Amino acid sequence: MATNPPKSKYYRFLEVIPGSLIWATFIGAIVLSFIKPIWAIYFIIAFDLYWVFRVSYFIFYIAFAWRKYRKAIKYDWVAAVKKIPDWEKIYHLVFLPTYGEPFEVLDTTFKNLINATYPLDKVIIVLAGEERVKEQFEKVSKQIKQKYGDKFYKFVITLHPDGVEGEMKAKGANAAYAGREVKKLIDNKWKIPYENIIVSYFDIDTVVHPKYFACLAYKYLTHPNPTRTSYQPAVLYSNNIWDAPIATRVTAFGTVFWLLSDLLRPERLFTFSSHSMSWKALVDVDFWQHDIVTDDSRIFLQGFMKYNGDYSVTPIHIPVSMDAVLADSYWDNFKNLYKQQRRWGYGVEHFPYMVWHFKHKKDKIPFAKRFKYLFNITEGMYSWVTAPILIFILGRLPLWWVQYQPESSNVLVQNAPFVLEWLMTIAMAGILVSAILSILLLPPRPKTHSRFKYLVMLLQWILLPITLIVFGSIPAAEAQTRLMFGKYLGFFVTPKVRK
Repeated sequence: MATNPPKSKYYRFLEVIPGSLIWATFIGAIVLSFIKPIWAIYFIIAFDLYWVFRVSYFIFYIAFAWRKYRKAIKYDWVAAVKKIPDWEKIYHLVFLPTYGEPFEVLDTTFKNLINATYPLDKVIIVLAGEERVKEQFEKVSKQIKQKYGDKFYKFVITLHPDGVEGEMKAKGANAAYAGREVKKLIDNKWKIPYENIIVSYFDIDTVVHPKYFACLAYKYLTHPNPTRTSYQPAVLYSNNIWDAPIATRVTAFGTVFWLLSDLLRPERLFTFSSHSMSWKALVDVDFWQHDIVTDDSRIFLQGFMKYNGDYSVTPIHIPVSMDAVLADSYWDNFKNLYKQQRRWGYGVEHFPYMVWHFKHKKDKIPFAKRFKYLFNITEGMYSWVTAPILIFILGRLPLWWVQYQPESSNVLVQNAPFVLEWLMTIAMAGILVSAILSILLLPPRPKTHSRFKYLVMLLQWILLPITLIVFGSIPAAEAQTRLMFGKYLGFFVTPKVRK
């Protein structure tokens, strides 16, 4: 059974490092602002210059990612895959873990699954429920099976036992149990070769683009080593975006753009949220890890370690869409959004896992590859927490304090506010691109919303600095601080609501 490395003083030390880095940065920035404000101003200007470069980098990649996205959703993937000999041998195995979601949420998911252009008699559905909500799950799963069960090649329902020793009450534990149950069916009844099965691991609210399975089969069949890679689609949080509050929309689109731009940089990619992989690889790594929060990205690292670095992520520009956070009240909405972002920020738990494994595999995985992946996750988690706070809050501290010091007549001090303002104006280009692209990615406007809402969707981006801090830096900082002090985070299931 896939688990974390055994706890030790060394592993515990590794857990402390990410949180220590961010707090050393914040404390250092504050102390430097008072002791050496000129130095702090130099640092802030250099840091802002770096982020202007990052914004330019973002604009370049997001523009090309948008072009690939538009091209992918227009392409006839069914015609393309049918040109490949023996394409009919490929089966799609779809895992849908659920925990207490209402029938309406599952119904939306299945309505879109049956619209797939890929033959449904090659699709196997696994609806995986939890014993903790057995009564509710049995009721909903019965309704879903009655309505959609005969649409697919196979429709399997599993019930994950509660209270299994060593397991976290998390989606990964549910999915791992379902995977082992399905393995028994594949091995003993269905007799499908492992290499002919592609697994898709979806959140229960995932709305799949009709062309997704055809595109996935094509990518799988044309890949030089299809069982040694995961397949990451474009992820949108737009199912209910018209109903979500402004802060939720801006935060959701920020995540979408980050993921979309990373599709053009597969060397940086981890799997995230809904994704796909080969059944053979999933069995080889012993299914999803059952004792962590971020199982959706850990599964990539399990493959990476299992195959000694010979494992990658293949981007797919066909989208899958999920719900933005939505609740019955604004308070509940923002509380759930914070908890969701904190759970994502807890992806920092991969840092000690990677360092521990890399130490034991330094003769099997090239140094350059180990360094690249470790740097990417460290820099990404560090910047997520520190950049917005340094730019919008702590970056102002030395400018304020230096006014009362003898250095106040320094040319740099006199011009620093204008330099920073100029840099922030240039960085606004990134917000403008985000605003325009967010409109292009919107689903059709419901009749319950007026056309005026489009203007609101554009103007909402002025709140980006606030959302970056309140629903970005702060929850991610809490996640890293919890890991640093050993106050481990449990799995938070974001409630799903339909209006």
